[in-house]
Amino acid sequence: MADVNRSHRTELQAEAARGPAAEQVRVAVLLYDGFTALDAVGPYEMLCRVPRVTVTTVAEKAGLVRNDTGELTLVAERALDSVDRADVLLVPGGSGTKATMENPVVLDWIRHIHRRSVWTTSVCTGSLILGAAGLLRGLPATTFWAGRSYLADAGAEYTPGRFVEAGKIITAAGVSAGIDMGLHLAARLSDEKVAQAMQLAVEYDPDPPFDTGSPEKAGPELQQLALQLLADAER
Repeated sequence: MADVNRSHRTELQAEAARGPAAEQVRVAVLLYDGFTALDAVGPYEMLCRVPRVTVTTVAEKAGLVRNDTGELTLVAERALDSVDRADVLLVPGGSGTKATMENPVVLDWIRHIHRRSVWTTSVCTGSLILGAAGLLRGLPATTFWAGRSYLADAGAEYTPGRFVEAGKIITAAGVSAGIDMGLHLAARLSDEKVAQAMQLAVEYDPDPPFDTGSPEKAGPELQQLALQLLADAER
């Protein structure tokens, strides 16, 4: 199976080089009640303008889906039962992670899509959803810093990094790391030149005013405050 997936990835890259007549690459972004907006939108922005890539939002039912604060709504263009296949599956995290981990309809769909996907990916605690679907056993993976210990429950091995690639599964760390993973996917689905151009197109040139973007740098006091701010903002 690994060789088949590797061959398919190579074919996709070859198709990208052949021009406009090449087959479209289909990306499905899963939405569920309580998803984190940037987990989904960050990779979407990196991929939606890549030649021959089409991105579709999918949820258990088509229509409006609210994010984890309840103040932002995205439209799921398709229902799960209308999407039988995708080249790339993207699962975001958010406060709705736990409920989604216990939703057999969503987990069955993820497993079904994963069987024929070229890449199965997650951002933040979306990796725990992949784990609940049984896809991370024995694999290195990453997730949101406060959820690292839960990866062991899925049989995965926490591995530090903005994103971690294990075969055809790519897990990104918390929220903004999905942008990095999205650029990595853009290069894999097209080529590095296109991915570099996309980085420029969205002017992704991080230079934050603070250096507290990881728990190790931030320390215990800011870790506690960060988790409190997240909890206070949830519905």
